Amino acid sequence: MAAFVGIIIGSKSDSAIMQECAKTLERFGVAYELIVASAHRTPERVVSYVKKAEAAGAKVFIAAAGMAAHLAGAIAAQTTKPVIAVPIASGALNGIDALFSSVQMPPKIPVACVAINGGVNAAYLAAQILALSDLALAQKALDDRQSVKAQAEADSQAIEIRLSRS
Repeated sequence: MAAFVGIIIGSKSDSAIMQECAKTLERFGVAYELIVASAHRTPERVVSYVKKAEAAGAKVFIAAAGMAAHLAGAIAAQTTKPVIAVPIASGALNGIDALFSSVQMPPKIPVACVAINGGVNAAYLAAQILALSDLALAQKALDDRQSVKAQAEADSQAIEIRLSRS
């Protein structure tokens, strides 16, 4: 049974943000499943999926939801696998409510939380968690980090050169 990441989005409208999450996992060669299941509208589907995915090899869950955003907590209540929340910007508070709902979990039911609309960082965090027991993935993560660093240094030098010539 191959390890994978289970991505659960609270509604179809969350898919645009989470497609970037999926693309990032693909770049790392990390398998994933993505389903739509709501903590409020289809709670039985959430519970059923978490149990099935865990049995099939899910090692990390990513939950994306806006507004009340109880999805990550509903998942965390069903598993001891890591759960990463992605609060989605929506509604009158533009994601602040989702952020607060995601980070204010009760003791002993932890949920990691990335920034509002932070699907890419959720994918990176999931890959880093999986890399703890996958040396090839750990090397990919290290190579990616070096690439990010090199790009930042190149960007910095380009700006410094432009500024010195002004």
